Amino acid sequence: MAETGETKAPEAADVPTPVKMQVLGQFIRDMSFENIVAQKGVSGDVQPNVSVKVALDAKKRSVDHQYEISTKFEVKSESKESGETLFLLELDYAGIFHVENVPEDQMHPFLLIECPRMLFPFVRRIVHDITRDGGFPPLNLDNVDFVALYRQDLARRMEAQKGDAKPN
Repeated sequence: MAETGETKAPEAADVPTPVKMQVLGQFIRDMSFENIVAQKGVSGDVQPNVSVKVALDAKKRSVDHQYEISTKFEVKSESKESGETLFLLELDYAGIFHVENVPEDQMHPFLLIECPRMLFPFVRRIVHDITRDGGFPPLNLDNVDFVALYRQDLARRMEAQKGDAKPN
């Protein structure tokens, strides 16, 4: 029998199920802004040196497919000349996500890369507004490479495990 050129529809198992991610909510869990310049008084023209530290955490919630992701930022500005702290901003910003159809072996990186990426524009805006409202030029955070951050954390954990496995 001759083929008519029709193609078979792919089997249901052949078609990957698309990932479903939805931001259910986001909020500031904790925030602290210390304006050291106003408290102690720093004189003269000060050239700032700004450092940013980022920490991430993810945990499963009691509801199926829901996760809470926490992004913790520590933004510190110091005088380049004296090293005195000008301001310190600590921000713990969290989001609640509904995530489905992510393979189990890819869930951890997904939660610590994709979810913080969704939250970052809001963190950037908060840091901008708080530094401006605190009497400093508004600070616009550079983009955070969450993939590199995840890889650094994995490497740190592997080194810690190697250190724990060494005989005394």
